[in-house]
Amino acid sequence: MELADALAFVAARHQGVLVTRRRDGRPQLSNILYATDDAGTVRISVTETRAKTKNLRRDPAASLYVPGDSFWAYVVVDATAELSATTTTPGDGAAEELVALYRAVRGEDHPDWAEYRAAMVQERRLVVRLHPTHAYGMVNA
Repeated sequence: MELADALAFVAARHQGVLVTRRRDGRPQLSNILYATDDAGTVRISVTETRAKTKNLRRDPAASLYVPGDSFWAYVVVDATAELSATTTTPGDGAAEELVALYRAVRGEDHPDWAEYRAAMVQERRLVVRLHPTHAYGMVNA
């Protein structure tokens, strides 16, 4: 499968399963929401303390499984992960990237953006940026 075709499929959706590797090599799977930008970078909001975050800090190799409309339609994107800084103040770069990610997944409407930014600091959130390198799957099934 061509990477461009896979990314078009991934960009049309926002739900997937992130696969990282535990220290012992076994897979760690996490249901996630994501957004894809025009360059094909997939962004995910995570907390500093999650297993997936710790796994990616140790080993940046990741895969993203994205289901289609039928059981047989899916794409898997292999990627290298890059982690942003953890947000520490409501107006820092990480907080603004998290706001942009929220808007890309959920839309512009949020009842209180100041409260959202404060929650991102309290939850110690950051952004995982997946840079796709390879893809496989079936999109016309």
